[in-house]
Amino acid sequence: MIGILIVAHGTLGESLIQCATHVLGRRPEKMAALDVTAQTQLTMLECGREWIARLDQGNGVLLLSDIYGATPCNTMCRLLAPGRVEGIAGINLPMLMRAITYRTLPLAEVVDKAVSGGREGVLYINPELCDATAGC
Repeated sequence: MIGILIVAHGTLGESLIQCATHVLGRRPEKMAALDVTAQTQLTMLECGREWIARLDQGNGVLLLSDIYGATPCNTMCRLLAPGRVEGIAGINLPMLMRAITYRTLPLAEVVDKAVSGGREGVLYINPELCDATAGC
């Protein structure tokens, strides 16, 4: 099973894990959040390395970050190890759910599934096509 570590601003990572827990009816195994706060980047890197060691069962770890170029993503980039620790920026709940669903596949395939889930989960909802009582 691929471990999953969310590296994000504030409590976003834990909030996304709680949302996934609600959808699944249980907290997913081998998943954690590294909440970027006022810690120094060195402290965040140390915490990130510790989480990776805890989450990796030998199949690798997927790191998910919120905003490309921001501190969480920059921290994530320093933790990457191609083929063992991979990263994706722009996390959303559809991406996370796809990563959880396919995490028994090889790491490279989980990355592909998560990215496609994130993209496919972003849709413009045209109010003219929605039924006011039943939704879309």
